[in-house]
Amino acid sequence: MRKLSIGIIDLVAKAPAKTSWERVMYPNFASIMPQVIAAWCEQEGHQVTFVCYTGRENLIEELPDKVDIVFISAFTEAAQLSYALSNLFRSRGTVTAIGGPHARCYPQDAQKYFDYVLGFTDKALILEVLQDRTQYWPNGVYLSAGQHPTRLPGVSERWKFIEQIVRKTRFIKVIPLIGSLGCPYSCKFCIDASVPYQPLDFEVMKEDLRFLLRRFDRPRIAWYDPNFGVRFNDYMDAIEEAVPTGCIDFIAESTLSLLAEPHVKRLQKNGFKVLLPGIESWYDLGHKSKTGKTTGMDKVRQISEHINMILRYVPYVQTNLILGLDVDEGPEPFALAKRFLDLSPAVFPAYSLISAYGQAAPHNLEYQSTNRVLPFPFHFLNNNLVMNVRPRNYSWSEFYDYLIDMMKYSFSPRSVLRRFNATNGAVPRWLNVVRAMSERFGRTRYYSEVRRRLDTDRQFRRFFEQETTEIPQFFVQGVRKDLGPFWEWLPKGALYHDPNAYFLSQEKHSESCENRLICSP
Repeated sequence: MRKLSIGIIDLVAKAPAKTSWERVMYPNFASIMPQVIAAWCEQEGHQVTFVCYTGRENLIEELPDKVDIVFISAFTEAAQLSYALSNLFRSRGTVTAIGGPHARCYPQDAQKYFDYVLGFTDKALILEVLQDRTQYWPNGVYLSAGQHPTRLPGVSERWKFIEQIVRKTRFIKVIPLIGSLGCPYSCKFCIDASVPYQPLDFEVMKEDLRFLLRRFDRPRIAWYDPNFGVRFNDYMDAIEEAVPTGCIDFIAESTLSLLAEPHVKRLQKNGFKVLLPGIESWYDLGHKSKTGKTTGMDKVRQISEHINMILRYVPYVQTNLILGLDVDEGPEPFALAKRFLDLSPAVFPAYSLISAYGQAAPHNLEYQSTNRVLPFPFHFLNNNLVMNVRPRNYSWSEFYDYLIDMMKYSFSPRSVLRRFNATNGAVPRWLNVVRAMSERFGRTRYYSEVRRRLDTDRQFRRFFEQETTEIPQFFVQGVRKDLGPFWEWLPKGALYHDPNAYFLSQEKHSESCENRLICSP
C-alpha cells in the first residue's frame, strides 16, 4: 500500500465553547481511540494529521487539507457537525469514516453521510479500511470487529498526539488512561451494558504511569474505565508498584458497591482525589449502589452515609442520578434528590435525563416498540439538554416543573455556599463554584425556556406530544447558530433521523431469519 495522508478528528465539542467550564475542562475530555488509530496509522508508515476540537479553536483553520481519508470520532451530540465535515471532505474527494459512540448508537443514520461507519475497532479493521478506501454512495458500509481490542498502544506510543491536547489545557491538565473495556454490570440504559468486561494489560498500565511521571512533576490522571476498580486489588497493586506514594492525583468513575471503606482508604493512600459514583435511581439499580432492595428515603439515608464516609478520605465526589426513569412518579424523586443534598452538602450532584441512544442498549427496543422516542436533532442529545423518551408517569409540563425546582435548589446561592464550606481543598471548592454557575445559568435557564415554550409555542408543544415530527424552529436555529460556517455543509435531511431505526432493523432481521427457516429444506 502506498503512503497515505490521513486526517483524524476528535470532536470533543460540538460548537464553540460558551461557558467557563467548557473553556477550562473540554481539552481534558479528549477521547483515547482517535489517538490509538493515529498511532496505528503511523506504525504502518502513513502521514497523520491529528485534530482535537475542544470548542476553543477555529475548526476551519484546524482541518487537514488534501488527505486521502479522514477518521472522525464523535459522540451523538456532535453528529450534525460530523455530518457537515464529512460532506465537506467528500466534496474534495476524500474518503470519510466515523467511529465512537454515535457510530455504535446510530449506524443506519451515519451510513447516509459517511463511507465507513465503524463499531468495535481494532487495528485489523483500520488496515482493512485503508486498503479498501472506497467512496460508497449513497450509503456507506458498516464494519465492526468481533470485540474491543485486547491491547491498545500505550501513552509513550501516543504521546505526540496527547501532547497536542495538553498544550491546549489551562489551569487544570488531566491525562486520560484506560485499564479496562466493557462492564460487568447490566444497567438497562448503558452503552456498555452488553459488552463483556475486559481488563487491559497491567504491564502497559504500569509503563504508562511511569512515563507520565517522567513528563510531569505531579500528573493528574483520569481513568476512562466505565467502572474503575472492578479488579480492585490488581489495579491497586499495579499503581503501587509503578507510582511512589503521593506522586499522582487520580480521578475515577466507580460504583458504590466497590467503594467500601477499606477500598476508599487505599484509594486515598494512592492519590485518588476525585470519585464519580453512580446513584442512578432512588427506586432501582440497588446492585450498583450496594443498597439492594432499599428504596426511597431509606436509600437516601444509606447512600448519604456512604458518600459522607467517602468524603472523609476523598475531597471531591460527584454523584450521578438519572431522572425520568419509568420507576419515577410524582414529586418524590426530585424531593429525595434535594433531601440527599441536605444530608451530604459537600457532594456535587450530576443529573442526567434518561435518553434512548439508538441501539446503545437493548432496553431501547422497549421504548422504540411503544413509540416513546422523539426525533430530537442529535445536536441536543447529551443527557443534559433534552430527554428524548416520553416519560411514563409525567406530563412534559409536570416533569419540567419538578426538574427546574430541583435544579434551582441544587445550585442556589445557599447550596453553593454550603457546598463550598463543606468541601476540603481550594481546587475542589472553586471547581464546584464554576460548575454550579454553569448549571444554574446554563442548564436551568435552558429548562426554563423549554418549559415556557411548552405553554406558548404550539409547534413546540405538538412536537413534544408526538403530534408532529416537524422539528421546532427553536432547535433548528440552535443547530444553525452552533454550526456557524458548517451549517451550509450540513447535508439535506441531516437534522432528521428515524428514532425507531433500531427496532425496525431488529424486526427486519427477525423476518429474514424466519424466511430462511421457511425456505430451508
